[in-house]
Amino acid sequence: MIVFYALRMIVWFGYFFGYMIVHYPTLRRGEKALQVGDTDTVRQIVLANIPKWCNTLMKIGGVTMQVTGLENIPAHTNCVFVANHRGMFDIPVMLTALGAPHGILAKKESEKIPLVNRWMKLLGCVFVDRSDVRASMRALNDATETVKSGRSFSVFPEGTRYKGEEGGIGEFKGGAFRIATKNKVPVVPVAIAGSRDRFEKYKCIVLPGVIRVQVLPPIDTAALSREQQKTLPETVQQQIHQALQAMLAAEKEMV
Repeated sequence: MIVFYALRMIVWFGYFFGYMIVHYPTLRRGEKALQVGDTDTVRQIVLANIPKWCNTLMKIGGVTMQVTGLENIPAHTNCVFVANHRGMFDIPVMLTALGAPHGILAKKESEKIPLVNRWMKLLGCVFVDRSDVRASMRALNDATETVKSGRSFSVFPEGTRYKGEEGGIGEFKGGAFRIATKNKVPVVPVAIAGSRDRFEKYKCIVLPGVIRVQVLPPIDTAALSREQQKTLPETVQQQIHQALQAMLAAEKEMV
């Protein structure tokens, strides 16, 4: 079994970077389009490649998704997706489970990964250095401008992966929610369960299993009072926590 997992990891990482190497000309075409402001071409390249790459990575790892609540995604406006953060698989989940891939507020270290960083920039990701307050503010402003331009955006407001027991959740930081409130666009909570067991649980060995995703009803930030805006992080955290607890309870009933 150990040999099998080792071989699968070799295949997994081989595909991880191999896809980007094979499609390097496509990446360059996208970067050139981005430089001249050809957003339609950039979007076409992103839609044709990023979901395919992420879905194949999950298939190689034997990981499947169960997604509910897609009807809660606003059909006629952009929004800010807010999700809990359990593991590395949360990123391909957010890029494939929401109907289309969107830019993500990502940690600064991601910008150092060769080729990955360039695809992330093509996607519209914003890199944040959480150890630098001014840099964090600039990143939030960049993300706010992205949403202002009419694009949706994804944020993990815990700021880091929650390492506690399944069904738990960390504190939600308020900065991520200002991206939505400043643009008066809906916040769409997303609950993710099971992602940590797929990768981090056994020292970065991909284990087969199910990641459950529930998209919760959107919150219209344009209708919120100042007080409600202040308590929005806690409100969304509680909603996602309740959804995680419900998913965990349902899983235990099935065992």
